Amino acid sequence: MVSFGCYFGAYMRIPVLPLFARELGADTFEIGIITSLFMMVAGALCVPLGLMSDRLGRKRLILVGLLVSVLTSFLLIYCTNPVQLMGVYLLAGAGIAAFAPTMMSLVSDFTPRTHLGRSYGWYTMALYGGMSMGPAMGGFCAQLLGFHWVFAISSVVILLMFWPALVFLPKPAERRKDAVPGRSSGAIFSELLRNHSLLACWLVTLSSCFGLGMFITFIPLHASDQGVSVGQIGVIFATQAVVNALCRIPFGYLSDWVSDRKNLVLTGLFGYSVSIAGLGVSTSLRMFIFSAFLMGISMGVAFTAVGALIAEVVPADSRGLAMGGYNTCIYVGIMLCALIMGMITRDYGFRTGFLITAVISAAGAFAFLFLFRTLPVRARALTEN
Repeated sequence: MVSFGCYFGAYMRIPVLPLFARELGADTFEIGIITSLFMMVAGALCVPLGLMSDRLGRKRLILVGLLVSVLTSFLLIYCTNPVQLMGVYLLAGAGIAAFAPTMMSLVSDFTPRTHLGRSYGWYTMALYGGMSMGPAMGGFCAQLLGFHWVFAISSVVILLMFWPALVFLPKPAERRKDAVPGRSSGAIFSELLRNHSLLACWLVTLSSCFGLGMFITFIPLHASDQGVSVGQIGVIFATQAVVNALCRIPFGYLSDWVSDRKNLVLTGLFGYSVSIAGLGVSTSLRMFIFSAFLMGISMGVAFTAVGALIAEVVPADSRGLAMGGYNTCIYVGIMLCALIMGMITRDYGFRTGFLITAVISAAGAFAFLFLFRTLPVRARALTEN
């Protein structure tokens, strides 16, 4: 419930912000800078805040993240130039860094290893349910009421999630049996950097979220240039997120049943690359929606399995750090896309930018294929127990 409400409120801003920035005088490159600053701060803080959640508890950081997100939505109302947008989005990056990896770690804290896939399936269904309804609501509110009302409603929705988070989220639990007490932060981090399977998950997340950054940042502009209205852009975002959300549960269960989750990751990633290319060549609302539909299915297949794999290949006392690294890869990938592809699309057009991004995503899938190590027999036995 908390994740649904938080992402619903936050994602109301997604299809609106590039158009709002353009209205304030920002060009394509400056819009990319605004998004990249948000991702830079989020990426830089996810790892230290993930480690902090391992030490201080998950709930405190979740509450802080919610309050910071409320503040940033409220401040957007008073922005009058692109520089102010950049400053607000720096703060927004800190808020999401406190919330996202901590909530993912909390889910795995009370989930048996045999149920990681389905647990992340249900959790990410709620998350992407918020992501699906948020952009649609943001687009329609912008068309009917204007940009400032979108930011005001976003702020109120996220604020309403603070009370259920405070009351209903689990209190800090006892350390799990598979945790190793007494290890220093340096030792934990050094161990994770030698974990090839975790590095493979981080790498494929980084390359894939380069594609997600292309979708989030430039689809509003690309679709607008093709004659798609603001409300219809919200439908494109909603299509991707609804399909993504609805796929999470069945593919989460499937990832618990298959012998090797790696195969699901690879299948989803190659379909994901095709969908990004499809978005680049789209010239009508129907083509945009079809490509967004394929993108949602592909993400549901691949990323449910990736989340379960990360929780599976690391011990409990470093799970917050591992999830922090995972979220860092998400935001760094989106940041790099916004920064690099902003220049490329400005000079060569959106179609070329999307096709280049599809190639990068496919290359990440091949790297994952060669780097990931299937769990050894001992780990499988632990999973079965």
